Amino acid sequence: MLDPSAFDIAPSDGSFVIADAPLRQQRIQAFLPSGSRLGGFTLPVKDVARVTLDTVVLSGIGSIQFTGESVFISQPETGALVSELTLYGQTKRSFGQLRATGQESDTNLHLALNAGLPLRDPTGGFYFVFLAGVPIFRKYDDRGQLIFERHVEGPELDAYLQNMPTRWPPRRNADGDVLPFVSPAIRTAGVDRQGRLWISLMQPFTYVYDASGEKIRTVQFRGADLLSPGSLFFAKDGRILVTPGCYEFRIPAL
Repeated sequence: MLDPSAFDIAPSDGSFVIADAPLRQQRIQAFLPSGSRLGGFTLPVKDVARVTLDTVVLSGIGSIQFTGESVFISQPETGALVSELTLYGQTKRSFGQLRATGQESDTNLHLALNAGLPLRDPTGGFYFVFLAGVPIFRKYDDRGQLIFERHVEGPELDAYLQNMPTRWPPRRNADGDVLPFVSPAIRTAGVDRQGRLWISLMQPFTYVYDASGEKIRTVQFRGADLLSPGSLFFAKDGRILVTPGCYEFRIPAL
């Protein structure tokens, strides 16, 4: 693995995928639980860090979902929010209309504000959580048809919204790309076994939404100190596993 950025496990058989970017070429590889390689491919475009958190790339294949047969990634540059790819890189379908940002004249900024996290719902369909700009998530059915859109709101986001710029001056990143500097509002997100959406903010707060898109709880994770989750994994036995630190918690009654 060279510069790995994302990982996911198939819910059925324990096979898994790892995304990395050797020489900035985006690559996805699938493996059996034994570690044997199942398949893989490289994407035809170089890795562009549109939305970053410190040195971590959150956009592009920084978020990946794996069904065992297909991978789902955020690819707004294709004109759709979500792309479903085979294990050999062929596009099976794309879905999700890009949102209006008011920045359509700046392609890189418009795409950055449409980058997000595609998430499978174990009870059916998909969520898509936008990483930056106005905090929003959408719910799609299994066919990729929009069911609803909700704003992510709460007092913990007030400062972010009040300080959100109307102009994002370009900066040159470590790889020499000149891109608008876009700070995320969302650190990570996940969907539990009951279909509830958990959205972790940049601050150490996580909002929990029910299947209808209504916020039902604000939670904080505490290990040695308050945690700002970088990833969320929901086990079958009611545990939630959180990084950094590899902490394990019991999901409370919601």
